[in-house]
Amino acid sequence: QVQLVDSGGGLVQAGGSLRLSCAASGRTFSSCTMGWFRQAPGKEREFVGAISWSGRSTYYADSVKGRFTISRDNAKNTVFLQMNSLKPEDTAVYFCAADVTGKTWKVTTRKEEYEYWGQGTQVTVSS
Repeated sequence: QVQLVDSGGGLVQAGGSLRLSCAASGRTFSSCTMGWFRQAPGKEREFVGAISWSGRSTYYADSVKGRFTISRDNAKNTVFLQMNSLKPEDTAVYFCAADVTGKTWKVTTRKEEYEYWGQGTQVTVSS
């Protein structure tokens, strides 16, 4: 069982930066692939990026590649999403999610494959 709490969202101007955090509880966090998703009003929840259980591997959606960076601190049961050069189209509710992969790495972009979800944090980018 993994419980996730997202935080760090807010209002930022275009070109600015935000850092989201996802605090996890539960003994299996270090065995999870962690993903970030986002959902804009009236749209499907979409994949943003993911990080392997070790933190050594990451994968990003094309729309955020080069601007967003995912990292994790397994000692603190926390995963981060650093967002730079933000654009108005990045406005959405952002969710972290956990896929219990048992210390293996596979690129997991489908939301159906993630077992646990945070409550979401709102990111609004003004133009």
